[in-house]
Amino acid sequence: MNIQIFGTKKCFDTKKAERYFKERNIKYQFIDLNEKGLSKGELESVERTVPLNNLINKTGKAYKTLNLEFIRSNSSREELLLNNPGLYATPIVRNGRVASVGYHPEVWKEWE
Repeated sequence: MNIQIFGTKKCFDTKKAERYFKERNIKYQFIDLNEKGLSKGELESVERTVPLNNLINKTGKAYKTLNLEFIRSNSSREELLLNNPGLYATPIVRNGRVASVGYHPEVWKEWE
């Protein structure tokens, strides 16, 4: 397994995801979205298993500030995500070519 957890240090679900993998002695890489967002390639990889709209945190400040509810174009939404990591719903947990968004231990268990 090659686990990557994209999230923020203050996110409760991100902390729970980290704890899930620590308790099972599964190595993972944590990427703080406040310091570094997903690259275009990483985003495209995640989008293979997670719809773009599920990656967007619709309750966050950035969503309202950028008026994302009025932007319908996926390419525009993708561009905004790449330039504003605060828009992501967290955690984004990726294992190679598969990914999940949020705290979903039932999905991760299938990866073991």
